[in-house]
Amino acid sequence: MNMQIDQEVNQKVSRSILERLRSYGPGIIAVLCWLGAGDLVDASLAGAHYGYSLMWVLAISLLLRYLIVNVMARYQLCNSDGVSILEGYARLHKFYPYFFLIYAFIMGHLFNSYMIKGAGEALAALLGFGHPFMWSVVVVIAALFILGKSIYNTLENLMKVSLSLMTIAFLVLAVWSTPDVGQIVKGTIGFGIPEDEGFYGAFLLIISITGAVAGSIANFVHPYFMKDKGWIRPEHKKLQRNDLLFAICVAIVIDLAVWIVGAEILKPNGIEINDIHDLSKALSLYLGHAGSVIFYLGVFSILFSSVVGKTSGFPKLLTDALQLIKKERRIKYGNQLENDPAFKFFVLFMLISPIIWSIPGMPGFITLVVGVNALNIIGFPVISVGLLILSNQKMLGKYRNNWFENLLLAAATVLAIWSSVKLAMNLFG
Repeated sequence: MNMQIDQEVNQKVSRSILERLRSYGPGIIAVLCWLGAGDLVDASLAGAHYGYSLMWVLAISLLLRYLIVNVMARYQLCNSDGVSILEGYARLHKFYPYFFLIYAFIMGHLFNSYMIKGAGEALAALLGFGHPFMWSVVVVIAALFILGKSIYNTLENLMKVSLSLMTIAFLVLAVWSTPDVGQIVKGTIGFGIPEDEGFYGAFLLIISITGAVAGSIANFVHPYFMKDKGWIRPEHKKLQRNDLLFAICVAIVIDLAVWIVGAEILKPNGIEINDIHDLSKALSLYLGHAGSVIFYLGVFSILFSSVVGKTSGFPKLLTDALQLIKKERRIKYGNQLENDPAFKFFVLFMLISPIIWSIPGMPGFITLVVGVNALNIIGFPVISVGLLILSNQKMLGKYRNNWFENLLLAAATVLAIWSSVKLAMNLFG
């Protein structure tokens, strides 16, 4: 009798967990938009060149990402006027819609430039024929086809499958390499900056990791995926928070696994990362040719999913900003952003223009990833100052920031300003 009761309880718990996981979605899509080449390359570079000494940067960046995205989502779900996060910024100052339109236009192009380039290189290596540029063109055409038949559930399922492939590929290798837990803990709480090693200095990697994780303009796509899911009211806040927390936990697992691979396999074997093929050597050393296949398949999945995710989310952000500048467009085309012809233009621009970076002779994949994500930090102070003001407005009532959230946002703003100044000094000095 007791055994039967236990079985029934276990079945109910299992069903509850499965139902909860099925209800998730915006966080999964958002984490795949975030987890493209930025995390993959920056984490592996940091691990391969500096071991675990920069792990604290990843820990702080992931904490800030959760805080920033959660505050954005909470504002959109819980403000009494029912405005979006971008409309909130527009109410602060008319400068903000122009800033988001220009900044997202540039960064969206640059994000997809290395995603498309990397996906093309992964396909060429995986299939063993054809030039990477040809496969980059194929990636663009395939993404355009999927977006042309865009259904939210289809996109969501594609993201979940890709996330599983990426997680399994690196997690298995990370466990197999028997990581030094003591060094991981020491690096997480050490707050040290080691001497530069290799082509990419420690400071540049710190800025790139921070930009890729905490300061990315891609954080703004999450509220649009929430809206697609139907999460638009305060009662959806708990589900949104759990969804985002699950997505951040997935990001932690993947980032940590990639970092471990760099520190435990690439660094001891003296492998410097200059292109995407150097990254594949980690799996090849342990699994031979099968390891390379697993790596390139996983990398292609995450990069292609990121291209689809960014090309789905960024045009919404851009169209929204444009309609806030030209309010007559909102009246003419309604609240459905996809109805505005500008949306289709932004989709085509976001997919087709980055192909120029895949032309032979352009900067390499690794250089693009590190450089573009370092540039993320420049717009971060403008975003964080506005968010600090928005998240303390009276219209949020009991959903305003607590003192700890305000402290972290203020600290993030100061950090971003300092990093931007240092980056500018390094570039022009």
